[in-house]
Amino acid sequence: MRASPITLLSVGVLAVTSLFASTAPAAPKPVQIYIIDVEGGQATLLVSPSGQSLLVDTGWPGYEGRDADRIITAAHQAGLTQLDFVLITHFHRDHVGGVPQLADGIKIGTFIDHGPNLEDSQVTRADYAAYEKAIAGHAHVVVKPGWQVPIKGMEVRVLTAAGDHITSPVAANPEANSYCKSEPAAPDDATENARSVGVMVTYGQFRFLDLGDLTKKKELELACPNNMLGTADLFLVSHHGSDQSNSKALVWALHPRVAVIDNGARKGASPAAWQIVHDSPGIEDLWQLHYAAGSDKDHNVDPDHIANVKENCEGKSFKIAADADGSFTLTNTRTGAQKTYSKK
Repeated sequence: MRASPITLLSVGVLAVTSLFASTAPAAPKPVQIYIIDVEGGQATLLVSPSGQSLLVDTGWPGYEGRDADRIITAAHQAGLTQLDFVLITHFHRDHVGGVPQLADGIKIGTFIDHGPNLEDSQVTRADYAAYEKAIAGHAHVVVKPGWQVPIKGMEVRVLTAAGDHITSPVAANPEANSYCKSEPAAPDDATENARSVGVMVTYGQFRFLDLGDLTKKKELELACPNNMLGTADLFLVSHHGSDQSNSKALVWALHPRVAVIDNGARKGASPAAWQIVHDSPGIEDLWQLHYAAGSDKDHNVDPDHIANVKENCEGKSFKIAADADGSFTLTNTRTGAQKTYSKK
Protein backbone atom coordinates (compact mmCIF):
# COMPACT_ATOMS: atom_id res chain seq x y z
CA MET A 1 0.00 0.00 0.00
CA ARG A 2 1.28 3.46 -0.92
CA ALA A 3 1.71 5.82 2.07
CA SER A 4 -0.48 8.88 2.03
CA PRO A 5 1.07 12.36 1.65
CA ILE A 6 0.04 13.12 5.26
CA THR A 7 1.88 10.07 6.56
CA LEU A 8 5.00 10.95 4.59
CA LEU A 9 4.85 14.51 5.90
CA SER A 10 4.56 13.26 9.50
CA VAL A 11 7.55 10.98 9.05
CA GLY A 12 9.55 13.85 7.58
CA VAL A 13 8.68 16.15 10.48
CA LEU A 14 9.70 13.48 12.97
CA ALA A 15 13.00 12.95 11.16
CA VAL A 16 13.82 16.67 11.13
CA THR A 17 12.82 17.02 14.79
CA SER A 18 15.03 14.06 15.70
CA LEU A 19 17.94 15.53 13.73
CA PHE A 20 17.72 18.88 15.56
CA ALA A 21 17.36 17.14 18.91
CA SER A 22 20.49 15.07 18.31
CA THR A 23 22.57 18.05 17.16
CA ALA A 24 21.39 20.56 19.77
CA PRO A 25 24.14 21.40 22.27
CA ALA A 26 23.83 19.69 25.63
CA ALA A 27 23.02 21.89 28.62
CA PRO A 28 26.19 22.85 30.51
CA LYS A 29 26.84 20.68 33.54
CA PRO A 30 26.76 22.33 36.97
CA VAL A 31 29.60 22.58 39.43
CA GLN A 32 28.97 20.08 42.21
CA ILE A 33 29.96 20.91 45.80
CA TYR A 34 29.76 18.40 48.65
CA ILE A 35 30.13 19.90 52.13
CA ILE A 36 30.97 16.70 53.99
CA ASP A 37 30.42 16.22 57.72
CA VAL A 38 33.73 15.45 59.40
CA GLU A 39 32.53 16.37 62.88
CA GLY A 40 33.80 19.92 63.17
CA GLY A 41 36.69 19.68 60.72
CA GLN A 42 36.58 20.49 57.03
CA ALA A 43 36.21 18.38 53.90
CA THR A 44 34.68 20.11 50.87
CA LEU A 45 34.61 18.27 47.56
CA LEU A 46 34.18 20.18 44.30
CA VAL A 47 33.62 18.61 40.90
CA SER A 48 33.94 20.84 37.85
CA PRO A 49 31.76 20.49 34.74
CA SER A 50 34.80 18.85 33.09
CA GLY A 51 34.68 16.07 35.67
CA GLN A 52 37.90 17.11 37.42
CA SER A 53 37.83 17.20 41.21
CA LEU A 54 39.24 19.28 44.04
CA LEU A 55 39.00 18.28 47.70
CA VAL A 56 39.62 21.02 50.25
CA ASP A 57 40.88 19.42 53.49
CA THR A 58 40.48 15.90 54.79
CA GLY A 59 39.03 15.98 58.31
CA TRP A 60 40.43 14.19 61.34
CA PRO A 61 42.71 11.14 61.71
CA GLY A 62 41.66 8.05 63.59
CA TYR A 63 38.06 7.06 64.33
CA GLU A 64 38.68 3.89 62.29
CA GLY A 65 38.97 5.94 59.12
CA ARG A 66 35.57 7.60 59.57
CA ASP A 67 36.36 10.87 57.78
CA ALA A 68 38.30 9.31 54.93
CA ASP A 69 35.41 6.87 54.42
CA ARG A 70 32.89 9.73 54.29
CA ILE A 71 35.00 11.59 51.73
CA ILE A 72 35.43 8.49 49.57
CA THR A 73 31.68 7.82 49.73
CA ALA A 74 30.98 11.36 48.50
CA ALA A 75 33.56 10.93 45.73
CA HIS A 76 31.88 7.73 44.56
CA GLN A 77 28.47 9.43 44.66
CA ALA A 78 29.95 12.08 42.37
CA GLY A 79 31.12 9.36 39.96
CA LEU A 80 34.81 9.79 40.81
CA THR A 81 37.45 7.09 40.95
CA GLN A 82 40.23 9.50 41.97
CA LEU A 83 40.76 12.95 43.44
CA ASP A 84 42.67 15.13 41.00
CA PHE A 85 43.67 17.77 43.55
CA VAL A 86 43.69 17.80 47.36
CA LEU A 87 44.20 21.27 48.84
CA ILE A 88 45.17 21.52 52.50
CA THR A 89 44.25 24.92 53.90
CA HIS A 90 46.53 24.58 56.96
CA PHE A 91 48.13 21.96 59.17
CA HIS A 92 45.70 21.64 62.04
CA ARG A 93 44.54 18.11 62.78
CA ASP A 94 40.88 18.63 61.82
CA HIS A 95 41.96 19.70 58.31
CA VAL A 96 45.07 17.67 57.46
CA GLY A 97 44.69 14.68 59.77
CA GLY A 98 42.74 12.50 57.37
CA VAL A 99 45.37 12.55 54.61
CA PRO A 100 47.15 9.24 55.41
CA GLN A 101 43.89 7.25 55.59
CA LEU A 102 42.48 8.98 52.52
CA ALA A 103 45.61 8.30 50.46
CA ASP A 104 45.28 4.62 51.35
CA GLY A 105 41.67 4.52 50.13
CA ILE A 106 41.57 6.45 46.86
CA LYS A 107 43.96 7.55 44.14
CA ILE A 108 45.11 11.16 44.54
CA GLY A 109 46.78 13.26 41.87
CA THR A 110 48.30 16.49 43.26
CA PHE A 111 48.55 17.83 46.80
CA ILE A 112 48.40 21.60 47.27
CA ASP A 113 49.39 23.57 50.39
CA HIS A 114 51.03 26.80 51.59
CA GLY A 115 54.44 25.26 52.29
CA PRO A 116 55.95 24.03 55.59
CA ASN A 117 54.15 24.25 58.92
CA LEU A 118 54.57 27.70 60.49
CA GLU A 119 53.17 27.04 63.97
CA ASP A 120 55.32 26.43 67.04
CA SER A 121 53.28 23.53 68.40
CA GLN A 122 54.30 19.93 68.98
CA VAL A 123 50.89 18.61 67.89
CA THR A 124 50.98 20.58 64.66
CA ARG A 125 54.56 19.55 63.95
CA ALA A 126 53.55 15.91 64.39
CA ASP A 127 50.56 16.27 62.08
CA TYR A 128 52.68 18.01 59.46
CA ALA A 129 55.26 15.21 59.64
CA ALA A 130 52.51 12.61 59.10
CA TYR A 131 51.28 14.63 56.12
CA GLU A 132 54.75 14.86 54.58
CA LYS A 133 55.18 11.10 54.90
CA ALA A 134 51.75 10.39 53.35
CA ILE A 135 52.26 12.60 50.27
CA ALA A 136 55.73 11.26 49.41
CA GLY A 137 55.67 10.16 45.78
CA HIS A 138 52.69 12.37 44.87
CA ALA A 139 52.80 15.55 42.84
CA HIS A 140 52.97 18.51 45.24
CA VAL A 141 52.49 22.24 44.67
CA VAL A 142 53.16 25.09 47.11
CA VAL A 143 50.84 27.99 46.28
CA LYS A 144 51.03 31.75 46.61
CA PRO A 145 48.18 34.28 46.55
CA GLY A 146 46.97 34.88 43.01
CA TRP A 147 47.76 31.34 41.81
CA GLN A 148 45.02 29.35 40.07
CA VAL A 149 44.41 25.63 40.46
CA PRO A 150 44.74 24.18 36.93
CA ILE A 151 41.29 22.64 36.86
CA LYS A 152 39.13 22.80 33.73
CA GLY A 153 35.62 24.23 33.73
CA MET A 154 35.83 26.53 36.75
CA GLU A 155 38.26 29.05 38.20
CA VAL A 156 39.81 28.37 41.61
CA ARG A 157 41.90 31.36 42.64
CA VAL A 158 44.11 31.40 45.75
CA LEU A 159 43.43 34.49 47.87
CA THR A 160 45.57 33.83 50.94
CA ALA A 161 48.48 31.52 51.78
CA ALA A 162 51.18 31.38 54.48
CA GLY A 163 50.01 34.70 55.95
CA ASP A 164 50.11 36.60 52.64
CA HIS A 165 47.15 37.76 50.57
CA ILE A 166 46.33 38.97 47.08
CA THR A 167 47.39 42.50 46.22
CA SER A 168 45.08 42.87 43.22
CA PRO A 169 41.35 42.71 43.95
CA VAL A 170 39.22 39.92 42.52
CA ALA A 171 36.19 42.19 42.75
CA ALA A 172 35.34 43.84 39.43
CA ASN A 173 34.91 47.26 41.05
CA PRO A 174 36.42 47.26 44.56
CA GLU A 175 34.67 49.71 46.83
CA ALA A 176 35.49 51.37 50.13
CA ASN A 177 34.11 49.18 52.90
CA SER A 178 31.86 51.24 55.16
CA TYR A 179 31.77 48.46 57.78
CA CYS A 180 35.47 48.91 58.55
CA LYS A 181 34.88 52.07 60.60
CA SER A 182 33.19 50.21 63.44
CA GLU A 183 35.36 47.07 63.30
CA PRO A 184 37.61 46.71 66.38
CA ALA A 185 41.28 45.99 65.89
CA ALA A 186 42.03 42.27 65.70
CA PRO A 187 44.85 40.52 67.59
CA ASP A 188 47.85 38.87 66.00
CA ASP A 189 47.56 35.11 65.50
CA ALA A 190 50.72 32.98 65.48
CA THR A 191 48.88 29.75 64.67
CA GLU A 192 48.40 27.93 61.39
CA ASN A 193 44.87 29.38 61.20
CA ALA A 194 46.27 32.74 60.07
CA ARG A 195 48.28 30.93 57.37
CA SER A 196 45.20 29.29 55.82
CA VAL A 197 44.96 28.91 52.06
CA GLY A 198 41.73 30.67 51.08
CA VAL A 199 40.12 30.28 47.66
CA MET A 200 37.41 31.85 45.55
CA VAL A 201 35.70 29.44 43.15
CA THR A 202 34.04 31.05 40.14
CA TYR A 203 31.79 29.40 37.56
CA GLY A 204 30.22 31.98 35.26
CA GLN A 205 28.20 34.22 37.58
CA PHE A 206 28.44 31.85 40.56
CA ARG A 207 31.01 32.55 43.30
CA PHE A 208 31.89 30.32 46.27
CA LEU A 209 34.25 31.50 49.02
CA ASP A 210 36.24 29.25 51.38
CA LEU A 211 38.88 30.91 53.59
CA GLY A 212 39.68 27.87 55.71
CA ASP A 213 40.25 28.95 59.33
CA LEU A 214 41.56 32.42 58.48
CA THR A 215 41.36 34.62 61.58
CA LYS A 216 40.20 38.20 61.94
CA LYS A 217 43.38 40.19 61.40
CA LYS A 218 44.03 38.43 58.10
CA GLU A 219 40.35 38.72 57.12
CA LEU A 220 40.51 42.47 57.61
CA GLU A 221 43.53 42.74 55.32
CA LEU A 222 41.21 41.50 52.56
CA ALA A 223 38.24 43.62 53.57
CA CYS A 224 39.61 46.99 54.72
CA PRO A 225 39.77 49.74 53.75
CA ASN A 226 38.50 48.37 50.43
CA ASN A 227 36.67 45.08 49.92
CA MET A 228 39.01 43.14 47.64
CA LEU A 229 36.72 40.11 47.31
CA GLY A 230 33.40 41.51 46.14
CA THR A 231 30.35 39.37 46.90
CA ALA A 232 29.75 35.63 47.30
CA ASP A 233 26.74 33.54 46.37
CA LEU A 234 27.81 30.74 48.71
CA PHE A 235 30.03 31.30 51.75
CA LEU A 236 31.54 28.48 53.77
CA VAL A 237 31.58 30.25 57.12
CA SER A 238 35.19 30.54 58.22
CA HIS A 239 36.72 28.49 61.03
CA HIS A 240 33.56 26.40 61.54
CA GLY A 241 31.72 29.51 62.72
CA SER A 242 34.26 30.50 65.37
CA ASP A 243 34.25 34.02 66.78
CA GLN A 244 38.04 34.14 66.29
CA SER A 245 37.08 34.61 62.64
CA ASN A 246 34.05 36.04 60.79
CA SER A 247 34.64 39.74 61.36
CA LYS A 248 31.56 41.79 60.61
CA ALA A 249 33.53 44.00 58.19
CA LEU A 250 34.36 40.99 56.03
CA VAL A 251 31.12 38.99 56.26
CA TRP A 252 28.81 41.93 55.72
CA ALA A 253 30.87 43.25 52.79
CA LEU A 254 30.57 39.84 51.12
CA HIS A 255 26.75 40.03 51.11
CA PRO A 256 26.56 36.23 50.97
CA ARG A 257 23.29 34.92 49.55
CA VAL A 258 23.67 31.59 51.33
CA ALA A 259 26.07 30.60 54.11
CA VAL A 260 26.94 27.13 55.43
CA ILE A 261 28.62 26.48 58.79
CA ASP A 262 30.68 23.27 58.83
CA ASN A 263 30.46 22.97 62.60
CA GLY A 264 30.43 19.94 64.85
CA ALA A 265 27.90 19.19 67.55
CA ARG A 266 30.17 20.81 70.14
CA LYS A 267 32.59 22.75 68.00
CA GLY A 268 32.08 26.03 66.18
CA ALA A 269 28.86 27.96 65.47
CA SER A 270 29.62 30.37 68.32
CA PRO A 271 26.68 32.70 69.06
CA ALA A 272 28.64 35.86 68.19
CA ALA A 273 29.81 34.62 64.79
CA TRP A 274 26.45 32.95 64.10
CA GLN A 275 24.67 36.26 64.68
CA ILE A 276 26.99 38.21 62.39
CA VAL A 277 26.39 35.77 59.55
CA HIS A 278 22.66 35.50 60.27
CA ASP A 279 22.26 39.30 60.16
CA SER A 280 24.45 39.97 57.12
CA PRO A 281 22.72 42.17 54.53
CA GLY A 282 20.92 40.30 51.77
CA ILE A 283 21.40 36.81 53.17
CA GLU A 284 18.69 34.41 52.07
CA ASP A 285 19.57 31.35 54.14
CA LEU A 286 21.96 29.99 56.75
CA TRP A 287 22.60 26.23 57.01
CA GLN A 288 24.50 24.16 59.61
CA LEU A 289 26.12 20.75 59.37
CA HIS A 290 25.23 20.11 63.02
CA TYR A 291 22.85 21.36 65.65
CA ALA A 292 25.17 23.31 67.95
CA ALA A 293 24.54 21.52 71.25
CA GLY A 294 26.83 23.90 73.11
CA SER A 295 24.87 26.95 71.96
CA ASP A 296 21.21 27.87 72.52
CA LYS A 297 18.01 27.61 70.53
CA ASP A 298 18.19 31.24 69.40
CA HIS A 299 21.59 30.58 67.78
CA ASN A 300 20.67 27.48 65.82
CA VAL A 301 18.77 27.48 62.55
CA ASP A 302 15.54 25.58 61.96
CA PRO A 303 16.10 21.79 61.97
CA ASP A 304 15.17 21.66 58.27
CA HIS A 305 18.36 23.66 57.64
CA ILE A 306 20.58 21.29 59.65
CA ALA A 307 22.21 18.18 58.19
CA ASN A 308 22.72 16.43 61.55
CA VAL A 309 20.36 17.23 64.41
CA LYS A 310 21.64 14.56 66.82
CA GLU A 311 25.10 14.50 68.33
CA ASN A 312 25.49 10.78 67.57
CA CYS A 313 24.77 11.20 63.88
CA GLU A 314 25.09 9.46 60.52
CA GLY A 315 27.37 12.12 59.03
CA LYS A 316 24.89 13.64 56.61
CA SER A 317 26.12 16.37 54.26
CA PHE A 318 24.99 19.18 51.99
CA LYS A 319 25.21 18.91 48.22
CA ILE A 320 25.12 21.97 46.00
CA ALA A 321 24.70 22.05 42.22
CA ALA A 322 25.63 25.46 40.81
CA ASP A 323 24.94 26.76 37.30
CA ALA A 324 26.85 29.38 35.37
CA ASP A 325 23.97 31.87 35.55
CA GLY A 326 24.48 32.12 39.32
CA SER A 327 21.57 29.87 40.30
CA PHE A 328 22.19 26.89 42.55
CA THR A 329 20.32 24.16 44.38
CA LEU A 330 21.22 22.94 47.86
CA THR A 331 20.19 19.47 49.00
CA ASN A 332 20.07 18.45 52.64
CA THR A 333 20.98 14.76 52.42
CA ARG A 334 19.41 14.04 55.82
CA THR A 335 15.92 14.99 54.65
CA GLY A 336 16.31 14.89 50.87
CA ALA A 337 14.80 18.38 50.74
CA GLN A 338 16.10 20.78 48.11
CA LYS A 339 16.08 24.55 47.87
CA THR A 340 16.88 26.44 44.68
CA TYR A 341 18.30 29.96 44.67
CA SER A 342 17.50 31.90 41.52
CA LYS A 343 19.93 33.21 38.94
CA LYS A 344 21.31 36.70 39.22
